[in-house]
Amino acid sequence: MIPLSWYLILAASIFCIGLYGVLARRNAIAILMGIELMLNAVNINLVAFWRYLTPSIINGQVFAIIVFAVAASEVAVGLALIISIYRRKTTVAVEEINLMKW
Repeated sequence: MIPLSWYLILAASIFCIGLYGVLARRNAIAILMGIELMLNAVNINLVAFWRYLTPSIINGQVFAIIVFAVAASEVAVGLALIISIYRRKTTVAVEEINLMKW
């Protein structure tokens, strides 16, 4: 049986890679991919804690399914916004998108 700490280390490393992707990238699509990595790290934590703490109750799996649904809706809305911005500005670089400025 794999110890809980290995799952937590894996999830922390995936979360850090996603955080780096969000903070260091200039492309809006790459930022969305970083957010997806962070959400997947949260899912790994939820399922790992569920497995090791209360395997008889399916709370961890239910929360993971909810996070999957949130991630899917985030991708749909994010891509719709990026496509709309690309049609107006012809770029997906975050620094060049200034639609909210006066």
